[in-house]
Amino acid sequence: MGNQKHNTDVILIGAGIMSATLATLLKEVAPDINITVYEKLQTAGEESSNEWNNAGTGHSALCELNYTKEKPDGSIDISKAITVNEQFRVTKQFWSYLVHRKLLQNPEHFIMPLPHISMVQGEDSVNFLKKRFEALSDNPLFEGMEFSDDPEKLKEWFPLIMKDRTSSEPIAATKIDSGTDVNFGALTRKLFAYLEETDVEVNYGHTVDDIKRTDDGGWEVKVHSDDKIAYRKADFVFIGAGGGALPLLQKTGIPESKHVGGFPVSGLFMVCNNPDVIEQHYAKVYSKAAVGAPPMSVPHLDTRFIEDKKSLLFGPFAGFSPKFLKTGSNKDLFCSVKPYNVLTMLSSGAKNIPLTKYLVEQLMLSKEQRMEELREFIPTAKSEDWDLVVAGQRVQVIKDTEAGGKGTLQFGTEVINSTDGSIAALLGASPGASTAVPIMLEILQKCFPQQLEVWEPKIKEMVPSYGKSLSENPELLKEISAETSEALRLNTNYQKA
Repeated sequence: MGNQKHNTDVILIGAGIMSATLATLLKEVAPDINITVYEKLQTAGEESSNEWNNAGTGHSALCELNYTKEKPDGSIDISKAITVNEQFRVTKQFWSYLVHRKLLQNPEHFIMPLPHISMVQGEDSVNFLKKRFEALSDNPLFEGMEFSDDPEKLKEWFPLIMKDRTSSEPIAATKIDSGTDVNFGALTRKLFAYLEETDVEVNYGHTVDDIKRTDDGGWEVKVHSDDKIAYRKADFVFIGAGGGALPLLQKTGIPESKHVGGFPVSGLFMVCNNPDVIEQHYAKVYSKAAVGAPPMSVPHLDTRFIEDKKSLLFGPFAGFSPKFLKTGSNKDLFCSVKPYNVLTMLSSGAKNIPLTKYLVEQLMLSKEQRMEELREFIPTAKSEDWDLVVAGQRVQVIKDTEAGGKGTLQFGTEVINSTDGSIAALLGASPGASTAVPIMLEILQKCFPQQLEVWEPKIKEMVPSYGKSLSENPELLKEISAETSEALRLNTNYQKA
């Protein structure tokens, strides 16, 4: 490769679902744009986007209880649930467009219809779930949701969870059949296969070491591969490197990168190896997180479709590792502390001692202790039927906020961009991949404002609800739901297939 310099319009760092989505959007609105991608691993979608490194939940707030908070007066705030649900619908519209255009084939290889269930135990939690159900049922986005506290009905919904259950605690659940399981790894690989057929230059085994502002207002990235170093210039850079995005953002020196830190959280899943047990469950069942646990560690028992076969996963068990990526370094956290964010990081550390203690305790659990947690879900679970798999590494954003003060830990996904829009980075975790399309549309709005007017008709062709609220347009919602379900083959029942 040599010590040479090349120019391109756009550089994307990281070959995950975010870069795949942004590159695909850009090629649709501006077919002549030159895009170069750098990925340090040997294939696409191997870190956070990989199917074994995330829960594969098409996050729609159908079952995730942390998107609906109980207010002090006892009422339920569903605003976050509405936002997340609409975001995933935007993502599905874009995928449907790609399927119609035959740019994506066989949608059943990356998205499958699957009931989403919320299950709770204990009187207070049952009351909360009932209020949540009533609040969501009034909104057309959540049409078709059912509530039951009848053990016989719950046996129909999740027989494996109800089998031999002896607890006298009240139990209740909500169920909605319009949920999905998404294989983001397969989708990422499909998108990159398509992009490589266009003239997008994808470089695997290439690590970006540095990013510097050029005199003409663009950016120069320093890349190494094997023992060679190259420099590449671009007008726009997107840092979509998962947990590796924060160190690269810090290298840019933009003011927006200051007073921001990262808090790494690792995860483990139990994976069932017994086909007879796997066949007894068909849903994603989410419960409530333990007190003091981060939202990403909400326990759930998930049917998954991985490598075209049905799997059953339970978790996640959270843990702590100083690495920012699964393939990262134990120095990552230490190296991310800079003079300009040290107070933010220290404040966060002081505020989150209980969380850190919880994560370390989780890490220390034996397999049998993890099995005991699983038996809260499946009373009949046997240790020999379950194996432990290390899931993805997530880096939660730490920043100073008005509401939370200095060093507030953010549980979400966040775009940070320069004021001139020439560089943007994506930080954070859940709902992450499910919101890839609305997040990348946000980047187009912030970073390409001059072109947006020209691009808007095409964006509306790809995402018919662009600029509109589906919850406030029930007719449009109905029309789009029918179209996306047909395009993505979500009307097919694969359970008996």
